[in-house]
Amino acid sequence: MTFFNKEASGYDSWYKTKLGGFIDKVETGMAFKLFKPEKGMKVLDIGCGTGNFSIKLAEMGCKVVGIDISDEMLNKARKKAEALELDIEFYTMDVYNLEFEDESFDAAFSMAAFEFIKEPDKALDEIFRVVRENSQILIGTISRDSKWGQLYLSEGFQKNTVFKYANFKTLEDLCSLKKEKLVDKGQCLFIPPNSEEEDINMENEIRLSKSERGGFICALWKK
Repeated sequence: MTFFNKEASGYDSWYKTKLGGFIDKVETGMAFKLFKPEKGMKVLDIGCGTGNFSIKLAEMGCKVVGIDISDEMLNKARKKAEALELDIEFYTMDVYNLEFEDESFDAAFSMAAFEFIKEPDKALDEIFRVVRENSQILIGTISRDSKWGQLYLSEGFQKNTVFKYANFKTLEDLCSLKKEKLVDKGQCLFIPPNSEEEDINMENEIRLSKSERGGFICALWKK
């Protein structure tokens, strides 16, 4: 938890860069291509961080509960939600021990958090427990076998960032979890991490999708 707390203060500044904003755009597009939110749907946002997707879901009319292990991240999330006058509940909680009754939610959603989950089977079992029958469960994470995965796994990068604690997964790894309940999958972020600013655009993203592995992967299950 301590290492995530240290990241909280500058976390959102990433989205203000051209690359960060582009990544958020393509990851959001992929997530909502697979996951179909409905107004009034009660959604659990797992590893919500500073509330990026909690806010997006709430703005779509969902009743959102966000959880994270970092108090500092959650403090940022609460302030952002309050500034937007959005009614989102945030709790300090671990995915391995969700403090909710069985079948408490209509859906579960987790973006850019599962790279830090070392026991994905255990985590997914707990997520399935707290959602109702026919619920959607969306997980998005950095792809291990991509140029982005190579960057995050490099010695220099791991030494100085929170990603030294990560456990990256491939799309095959993700889809092997509860595969009898898997209904869809996808990938995005074909733009490599060393792209020049002028090359960060949807035209190149689409072009590179024909030859590169996506740096971000998503899977959708239905209970």
